[in-house]
Amino acid sequence: MQLTPAQAIAASTINAAQAIRMADKVGSIEPGKQADLLVLSVPDYRHLGYRFGTNLVRQVIKKGRVYSVDVGYYRTA
Repeated sequence: MQLTPAQAIAASTINAAQAIRMADKVGSIEPGKQADLLVLSVPDYRHLGYRFGTNLVRQVIKKGRVYSVDVGYYRTA
């Protein structure tokens, strides 16, 4: 399955949400949708393939709550 980085991101976000019939709630960044995001420590999404197997996660945002991975706490956005 040779996907480009952009295709892999689309497959794991908007297309996955559509597949489970949740695209109206999750899968993309839009007003009214659940705020679930990852903040990664790469300068550009095209770098993801070169850092395979390492933990790139800096922050997790789940339902609008910000969890800082490197310090182990959360704060409300």
